[in-house]
Amino acid sequence: MEALRKKARITRVITLASYIGLMLLFTLWYMVIHPLEVGKPWVIWALHVLPLACFIPALKSGNPRGHAWLCFVLLLYFIEAVLATTTSVETRIFGAIYTLLTATLFTAAMMYARWGSRFTKASQQAEKTSD
Repeated sequence: MEALRKKARITRVITLASYIGLMLLFTLWYMVIHPLEVGKPWVIWALHVLPLACFIPALKSGNPRGHAWLCFVLLLYFIEAVLATTTSVETRIFGAIYTLLTATLFTAAMMYARWGSRFTKASQQAEKTSD
């Protein structure tokens, strides 16, 4: 059970770090580095950030099911990241970082969903047997 707790804690830290990194990347890219010349750059930024922001409560609480749902949403971000990497020279570096952060976040959230739920079940069973 100690091994599950350690794995869950490590993947949770990696999940939070890559989540924050992805949010910072969107903020820097769309607001500072490459803002729209025409229009409002905050609209594009909000379209990228708001769907991910919906998962803040799940990430704060450490809910494994919320982490699993985050993985489903991240698949759309991964598609966009790969397209940004391969379609334009101008967005190649952004796309590579975006792809790396999205893949890291997906993997860490998926493993946390697995190990976190197993740890929760194991700790609940341990409580039942100790009573």
